[in-house]
Amino acid sequence: MKKKMNFGIISLLLLSLVLSACSSNGNKGVESSGSNESSGSQSANGIDNSKEVKLTMYLLGDAPKGMPEVMDEVNKKLKEDINATLDLNYIGWGEVQSKYPLILASGENVDIIFAADWNFYVQEAMKGAYYELNTDLLNKYMPKQMAKLDPAALKAAEIKGVPYMVPTSTPDRKASVAVIRKDLREKYGIGEITKFSELGPYLEAIKKNEPEMVGLNLDSQFDLPTPFLYLTNEKIAYTQPLDSGNPMAQGLAYDYEDSSGEIFTTVEEPFLSAAKYAANIMKEWYDKGYVNKNPYANKTRSKDNFCEGKSGVALGNSLDVAAVTELCASKGIEVEIITATSPGGHAPQNTWLNNGLAVAANSKYPERALQAMDLIMHDPEYVYLLSFGIEGKNYIITEDDKISLPEGITSENNTFPADSSGFWFVNKDLIKPMANWPQSYVDHINSVGDKLMPLKYAAFTFNTENVKSQIANIANVSTQYGSPIFIGAVKDVDAAYVQLIEKLNAAGIDKVKAEMESQTQAFLAANQ
Repeated sequence: MKKKMNFGIISLLLLSLVLSACSSNGNKGVESSGSNESSGSQSANGIDNSKEVKLTMYLLGDAPKGMPEVMDEVNKKLKEDINATLDLNYIGWGEVQSKYPLILASGENVDIIFAADWNFYVQEAMKGAYYELNTDLLNKYMPKQMAKLDPAALKAAEIKGVPYMVPTSTPDRKASVAVIRKDLREKYGIGEITKFSELGPYLEAIKKNEPEMVGLNLDSQFDLPTPFLYLTNEKIAYTQPLDSGNPMAQGLAYDYEDSSGEIFTTVEEPFLSAAKYAANIMKEWYDKGYVNKNPYANKTRSKDNFCEGKSGVALGNSLDVAAVTELCASKGIEVEIITATSPGGHAPQNTWLNNGLAVAANSKYPERALQAMDLIMHDPEYVYLLSFGIEGKNYIITEDDKISLPEGITSENNTFPADSSGFWFVNKDLIKPMANWPQSYVDHINSVGDKLMPLKYAAFTFNTENVKSQIANIANVSTQYGSPIFIGAVKDVDAAYVQLIEKLNAAGIDKVKAEMESQTQAFLAANQ
């Protein structure tokens, strides 16, 4: 009798566990890949999650209004899956340059942080700001990511043979773009605009007729160098400084359409002529009042107030302007998208390191951080929560298996617009098509793939050990003498460049160039 009672109790317990598991999947739009291997106190692969932990995470940008509700759901799942919760923080676009390095250097508790080659990855890795990773560690704690990740991606993340970030497994297919108001262009009789340098008449019409709008309403971080870079790119195929990856900085460049891979500084030919071309246009636009007078004090990106009629141009990329085009369409505003392309009609293909995550060196729970990263990047329920919000409130899955908005929800009143949360590094192969893209955006997305060109130095990372002080000096010179050139706030372009060249030479840019040439030549020889 006792054996029969024990068997009955065990059977009931097993049944209750099965029923509980079946009822826990409340997200009907996506199927969870499951995370039972890491749930509970001891998983099948020996991971001990018995201690509940709180992880601190930093992303770039601003949290959408509905983020607290989404994070409540994320934390319920994380608690169940790996006995952890996540405290999510944001570094605003206007504070990235100052705050990002400071957070890593401050000694405060940070577990997970956004990482990218355009956002100080090499510099911070060289400082020891990130936790050292290796394939054994990642295979154990991030099995989903490692199953999807191309080995070349992790190789590209290596600094002195050690990877310090986990790149996205699905690099974005995107190009830099400018969005303009088609309705205003046509209203004021402006002809079709196919490249950024043709914006003058459009900006002039806005200045004369739209007193509440600034043609180029630039913010202090993302937007500030962007028009200058778009204009430069019309004359020479260029992305960002190869030595720093910081678009705000002067430094080392190469023409990605030139198969030789020749290295030159941003103040010598052939780059100098292209830069002066861009600088002269920016000065003309600034002097005529087409650019806001003090972008340094502005923390609102042009794309974030474009549909509100505060900016005549929205600057961004193929992906982050999707919500802009949707919002404008919901207000009856027609837009056009101008793709920033090189002389050969190309846009640079994203590197593996364009989006990813790193564990901070001072993390108290690096293993649990990696487990959380694995779920966030690859479990469909997490991916949909963090990309689109709450199903039924922020998005729905249509009968034809597309993502749309619920009845009564528009792009304007949605508290969690698509791609607004800063989780750009998730596995995008899991995401279904969008149902409400305007035709202008669909046309752009369909055309991007034909323009993308692989970069010769996509897998190259610059070891800055021998020139750290010079790079720091160059960064200071860039802020003081380069940024005014970017926005056109100089009296004379030629005189401004004479001064910039003098300061960069004194900062040691020639030494950085010599070091870069040595390393790139070795890289090319090893990869022939």
